[in-house]
Amino acid sequence: MTRQEIEQIVTNFLIEDFEIEPELIKQEALLKNDLGIDSLDFVDIVVIVEREFGFKPQANELKQAKTLADFCDYIEKQL
Repeated sequence: MTRQEIEQIVTNFLIEDFEIEPELIKQEALLKNDLGIDSLDFVDIVVIVEREFGFKPQANELKQAKTLADFCDYIEKQL
């Protein structure tokens, strides 16, 4: 899976599942401050990542991601 495919899947679930405005979704966007993702959302993200990418991320590792780029980097490294 390419980085572009990862970014597209992540963008799609942020828009569809978390109702984040598409114009806010940028690689440098801060997950908490810019996108409004909170600790409860990370629980949902674990389930979505497992469904979309086929692995179960560790919540403590996911929380290390500060930006959307960090999050996509984490997924890319796990695949």
